[in-house]
Amino acid sequence: MHAGFIFATGIENSAPTIGGGRIRMDELEKCGHYKHWKLDFDLVQELGLRVLRYGPPLHRTWLGPTRFDWEFADLAFADLQRRNIAPIVDLCHFGVPDWIGNFQNPDFPELFAGYAAAFARRYPWVQLYTPINEMWICAVFSTLYGWWNEQMRNDAAFVTAIKHLVKANILAMHAILKVRPDALFIQSESTEYFHAESPDAIGPAEMNNARRFLALDLNYGRRVDSDMYEYLLDNGMTREEYHFFLQHNLKHHCIMGNDYYQTNEHYVSADGMTRAAGEIFGYAVITHQYYNRYRLPVMHTETNLCQGPGGDEAVFWLKKEWANVLRVRNNGVPLIGFTWYSLTDQVDWDSALRVNNGNVNALGLFDLDRKIRPVGVAYRELVKAWEAVLPTKSICLQVPVVMPHEFGAEITSVDPEAPTSGAIQG
Repeated sequence: MHAGFIFATGIENSAPTIGGGRIRMDELEKCGHYKHWKLDFDLVQELGLRVLRYGPPLHRTWLGPTRFDWEFADLAFADLQRRNIAPIVDLCHFGVPDWIGNFQNPDFPELFAGYAAAFARRYPWVQLYTPINEMWICAVFSTLYGWWNEQMRNDAAFVTAIKHLVKANILAMHAILKVRPDALFIQSESTEYFHAESPDAIGPAEMNNARRFLALDLNYGRRVDSDMYEYLLDNGMTREEYHFFLQHNLKHHCIMGNDYYQTNEHYVSADGMTRAAGEIFGYAVITHQYYNRYRLPVMHTETNLCQGPGGDEAVFWLKKEWANVLRVRNNGVPLIGFTWYSLTDQVDWDSALRVNNGNVNALGLFDLDRKIRPVGVAYRELVKAWEAVLPTKSICLQVPVVMPHEFGAEITSVDPEAPTSGAIQG
């Protein structure tokens, strides 16, 4: 299969820690996926989708440097393979196992590459990966806002987290390619913009607008501007560490996944403080900024909006985002996919997972009783209407996706060299 356009949804496996590392905000658990995983995969098929952003819970699967519990992953991925659903595998989503600590740990990149290699060997039919989800957001929320994981608030911690997250992402890509040479990597990264509220805020806004690119600049081996180079070196990155990113990037294996929500645009005041701006530029304008910088194929990897009192707010947002996707594509950007994130409602995202309230957020295509929402109906209709049309618009723009049923002569969901007695592998 050469996919002309990828319609997807996601089942969120966020698992940051809060409360000094004592509380694990496990979205798979909060949203009932461990109990309803088969039903959730039914719902993906009910929508007419064949691609799913999905990954096993890192903190439950990765028990030590070479110790893994594959029990849940084996069940889930065998079922995805049987259904011929292609997962975009999300290996690390905002949190690490307790034994790693947090993203300040300098051993994390090499250790994580080992986990990625073990996953790729066990599920060799998997081709699409997001090794580390939203590296920039993960670093900002953990080390500048003080919300997750490290719960720090300083630039040195931010630079440390960014360099470890991006290095881990790069080393994981190299490790996966040794197992699956045709692997494709879809970075899911938040696309942001900072608006100056006054002339005195222009400097802080420019600083933020330069810093928003750091994760992708390092990941794609793009030289940062001089202000950002000084910022990185002033906050603990060495010249040798910087040169690693210039020399080891795998840009040619990548699709730039970009995420856009109403919360992605910010006002900046003269003192550098930021606050939500709502949608000002919108998806199309900001996506062009990122595309012009990296010149890679683009996939819209996340968006959603809460179903409000009118019942049609999320439907309106879906239509608006889809219009933006078509605008970007018609402007000549190789935009290859769209994702409503996520499949079901989410829990505690109203506080950005920084408070364990158990608040259900009506953001999904289905509610937590697995009943379809109006936006789910609208998305199903959108997919049905557009999936047959878009590939013919650009027959050259096709992604070499190998669906699970097309992989190999004999399909197996486990590494033939892996022990078969029990789920815990040492």
